[in-house]
Amino acid sequence: MTPYYQDSAVTIYHGDCREIVPTLGQFDLLLTDPPYGVGLDYGGYQDSPENLAALIRDVWPIFKEASDRILLTPGIANIQAWPKATWTLCWMIQGTNCGSGPWGFATWQPILAYGKDPWLSSGKGRQMDSFVKKCAADENGHPCPKPLKVWNWIVVRSSMEGETILDPFAGSGTTGRAAKDLGRNAVLIEREERYCEIAAKRMAQEVLL
Repeated sequence: MTPYYQDSAVTIYHGDCREIVPTLGQFDLLLTDPPYGVGLDYGGYQDSPENLAALIRDVWPIFKEASDRILLTPGIANIQAWPKATWTLCWMIQGTNCGSGPWGFATWQPILAYGKDPWLSSGKGRQMDSFVKKCAADENGHPCPKPLKVWNWIVVRSSMEGETILDPFAGSGTTGRAAKDLGRNAVLIEREERYCEIAAKRMAQEVLL
């Protein structure tokens, strides 16, 4: 398959991750922010709870084949929709909120972690499982962009320098941008071409750190 974009650190594929991931082999880490089933407009995908449930059934076996270490951000309401995690990390939003729910404003977001902690596995000691930051994502044309500072923390927390990360729901490319800036490699997959273009433009920039 011909990449949509490629440089020395990041490769972007335009297409459905269910078709592409099985062709790519194994990765050190799978890190992704899948749909939340909350009705956002992603173009070709209808973001309903029913479609999310079907999507999880489709992608989970593929994800497990692609990496022994998986981190994903499910949204608070979907924690139990995914298979039981090894551990749950989180980021907390200081001084603001990132949505609302039946018990008030949401000031944190879960990160489901599967597999072994790379820091402990490599003998580098224990690290924090939460990140507190007053930060927001930059508006870039994607309906649900993620804050780069948060993703920088997740990448450092869940991978080692030189490793390769797979993001099957790449969106605007925040995983790739963080990986490139932090000395990792990344393969991104995105089914909507308009978001592939946003991600490609972000990857083409110089390292931002």
